[in-house]
Amino acid sequence: MLKRGVYKHYYLMLLPGLLWLFFCNLLPMYGILIAFKDFNPGIGLWKSSWIGLENFRYMFELDDSKQIFQNTIVIALMKMIGNLIVPLVFALMLNEVKNRLFSRSVQTIVYLPHFLSWVIIAGIMLDIFSLTGPINQMLSGFGVDPILFFANANIFPGLVVASDIWKEFGFAAIIFFAALTSINPEMYEAAAIDGASQFKRLISITLPSILPVAVLLGTLSLGNILNAGFDQIFNLYNPTVYSTGDIIDTWVYRAGLLDMQYGLATAVGLLKSVVGLVLISISYGLAYRFANYRIF
Repeated sequence: MLKRGVYKHYYLMLLPGLLWLFFCNLLPMYGILIAFKDFNPGIGLWKSSWIGLENFRYMFELDDSKQIFQNTIVIALMKMIGNLIVPLVFALMLNEVKNRLFSRSVQTIVYLPHFLSWVIIAGIMLDIFSLTGPINQMLSGFGVDPILFFANANIFPGLVVASDIWKEFGFAAIIFFAALTSINPEMYEAAAIDGASQFKRLISITLPSILPVAVLLGTLSLGNILNAGFDQIFNLYNPTVYSTGDIIDTWVYRAGLLDMQYGLATAVGLLKSVVGLVLISISYGLAYRFANYRIF
């Protein structure tokens, strides 16, 4: 039993984190008032005229609003599915490799891209897929005309999703590797004695054992349905692919900081935050129901 005076040290340990939370997360929340005002930086927030929900009404009247929400949901959904299936399949395949040194080396190599910033990866991708890059040079060897990959609106979402999966699947697979190590080896031994093939053991033992982890990750990822990756798309996109590559975050950046439509940009960002909060609440509810996971 700890003495009462001892607890003050724990409170002091919490103090830096609480101060950071207050000044960086809670205090700036007053800025959401911009969404309900005709904000003029020259006179300040409090003196700007109150217009209520006018920014929200104007947002839904814009032709761009439907497109950016659609692009965000489509790209985010494809990322969610790919970042769940690819790491799972990779972990299952690598788990079947008997050479531990080889499997650990491969695992280390594939999760290294996770630690690279999108600024670096975007620069590499733009060079590789440029008109004079190795991809177009290889295609020209087969008689295919050069392709402007990052200027083609139909190709751009696929490149965004594929590059995100390539960057993150190795790191995401660590969770599945941890789940695989928790499976009792005696179950495999008993199945082998009964004559079950390696594929049958995979279907009957491995997959059911890690299915709760897959369900948990899938349900928790629902909260990020409106987060399609600002850093990635901002470093890869251009005006020619706005029709399929422009998402909520990039549109808010252009509308708020470049076009100085502060009220409209704040309204879109606030709507995204509210919808995200609802989706996160739903996802945690589903995680508790189907995977018995809870944080409180």
